Amino acid sequence: MKRTYTLILGIWACSTLTGQAQDLPDLLSNRAIAQANYLPDFSYAGYHFGEDPLPGLTEGEVLYATDFGVIPNDGRDDSKALQQAFSAAHEVPGPVTLQLPPGHIILSEVLYIERSHMVLRGSGSGVNGTTIYCPRPMSYFADPPALSELREYLVELDKRQREPENNLDLPFSQYAWAGGVIWTRQPGVRTKAYLDKYDAEPVVLCKVLTGKRGTHELTVSSAKDLKVGQVVQLEWYNTEGQEGSLIKALYGESPLKIGTHHWNYPTHPLVQQRALITRVAGNKVTIKDPLLMDIREAWAPTMVEWLHLEEVGIEHIRIVFPMAPNIAHHVEEGYNAIYLTRLFNGWVTDVKIENADSGILTEEIANVTVSDIETSGEKIAHYSVAMSGVHNVLVQRLRVRNVVRHPLSFNTFSTKSVYADCQVEVAPILDQHAGANHQNLFDNIRVNVSLNGADEYPLFAGGGAGYWKPAHGAYTTFWNIGVTFGDGFETTRVVTLNGMADGPMARLLGIYANRKIAVVYGPDAYIERVNSRISDIPSLYQYQLDMRTR
Repeated sequence: MKRTYTLILGIWACSTLTGQAQDLPDLLSNRAIAQANYLPDFSYAGYHFGEDPLPGLTEGEVLYATDFGVIPNDGRDDSKALQQAFSAAHEVPGPVTLQLPPGHIILSEVLYIERSHMVLRGSGSGVNGTTIYCPRPMSYFADPPALSELREYLVELDKRQREPENNLDLPFSQYAWAGGVIWTRQPGVRTKAYLDKYDAEPVVLCKVLTGKRGTHELTVSSAKDLKVGQVVQLEWYNTEGQEGSLIKALYGESPLKIGTHHWNYPTHPLVQQRALITRVAGNKVTIKDPLLMDIREAWAPTMVEWLHLEEVGIEHIRIVFPMAPNIAHHVEEGYNAIYLTRLFNGWVTDVKIENADSGILTEEIANVTVSDIETSGEKIAHYSVAMSGVHNVLVQRLRVRNVVRHPLSFNTFSTKSVYADCQVEVAPILDQHAGANHQNLFDNIRVNVSLNGADEYPLFAGGGAGYWKPAHGAYTTFWNIGVTFGDGFETTRVVTLNGMADGPMARLLGIYANRKIAVVYGPDAYIERVNSRISDIPSLYQYQLDMRTR
């Protein structure tokens, strides 16, 4: 039996064994439809591939920030004391938890987590818990050396926010999509590649010779540098230029405008997947989660070294910024809370963030769970929790209470990641931000919409730069998206949910509202169950996870 069909056959078996008839959509229950419309298995997203709960009380030594001079509620800056506590935590040989006290702590420097097996734990995100107050944005900090390449890139490409109608012409900020006052990073590793001249030769472990999308077994040129438990990066390259077959595999045959970044950088991977090796037998290698793409010689597939941290957690805190003027899109001053980079099997949970430019930003992480997050405030934010360069990341129970330009967003190189059980209370957009992001899932999402007299709403609007368009690649999936309209009941006209013109081969199932709706999405979208919630399967992610682990 081919792995591709395991899920749908398992569904039939489960229904037969339980004796319960489930009201399954055709995409899950009809073999012919399922084979004609590929649906990725999203169940591998999250901490330890969704199979283990987040740690409670973790093992190892506990350090108390108060022992290093952190004094809450005294009105004085605690940055130096916090940095001393972080330095001490980095010297502990085994797992370590840095415990923050309840009360008001003032921070005006970046706190870097640069080691594995470290937890930053507050005393709760509520009123009696730990509040980290950041009185100044990062633009008033010393420039982080890790962002020097980004700064140079912004100047070289003349990245500016130009709005003639608002008499606005300002350079992009380096903090528009990077940086945070709490920052995980692998020391000595680029945050993200922007300029070719800084490229170093990757540590190539082997070439990948055969493999099929959705399966787990690969044939490699040599397995001498591979071992069970190793996390590597699989890379696919567009070696064929503007009409490359890898581009066709990503976006299909529809006549879409493809941005130049897809062929102007042939030495950069166009698709990448972080993978855990579970078996090595000769030149046969098994990985934990399914292959993103087929293995074809034309795509020069390789397996390379991926340096990263593991088992890092940030939990039970509230991060507050002062209300500051909203200058312009991409000109954010750097009121950024958390920046996750180079992390595997990590988590952020029970964090409330107020008045941020961006709540949680990400870059090159995999199998991380971000759960029970709330963003709020009067400031117009850029991102709430953004996914960029991620694989198998799960954002669960995010509540967005403030106006955010991209409240839920899959950005460049995001793959097989999931927003699940999230709620956007104002100005919702299920954003896909261009950059070869594909095979991602919006799952069981609730949004509140104000129509302001209109009969349509761009729920699926996608952002991103033109050189990275289309907005997304194949098999982005929307499952049980519930829309609550707060106005417009004086008319019986159907409300059209639209906004996505260039995202191919999406799957939209269970899009419903408290008014009758129509869904416009293209091209080649598979649309089922509009105006009807899939009540038997509220969450596709949880359903697939249950089926896989049962």
